[in-house]
Amino acid sequence: MAHVHHSAVYARDVDASLRFYRDGLGLQVLMDHEFDGDWRTLFDAPGDRLRSVFLGDPDSPDAGIVELVAFAGDPTGGDRGAPTPAPPRPGFFRLSFFVDVDATLNRLASVGLDGPARRIQIPAPGGEVEMATVRDPDGVLVELVGTTRG
Repeated sequence: MAHVHHSAVYARDVDASLRFYRDGLGLQVLMDHEFDGDWRTLFDAPGDRLRSVFLGDPDSPDAGIVELVAFAGDPTGGDRGAPTPAPPRPGFFRLSFFVDVDATLNRLASVGLDGPARRIQIPAPGGEVEMATVRDPDGVLVELVGTTRG
């Protein structure tokens, strides 16, 4: 049976992405390493050296990992144009995290989250659930799911 190991985000600016995922969302750096490999063949990448930063919860290894990837030798410096919010379309849609929504939005604001958060509450069997979406520095939609309020 297949299990999701990690999801990768091609980061234009690893430091900005670390501020978002580590400092804002509260994930911990599990690994930060550079690897040489034939990434051109495997990923159609711009170079054969990549930096890989794994972020997650070391106390919950089954909770999933977000990998930030940057390729050395990328002539654009990872800049594929400014990320723009767009309606959902087929393909990759979002990353989702269980968090304290208010505390997480406050931390994201303190590290310079650009752009507004969208917030809703939905009914659930145990009470209302707070939800919000924000965009990471590369435009990836990130969903914040709170605990049930009964």
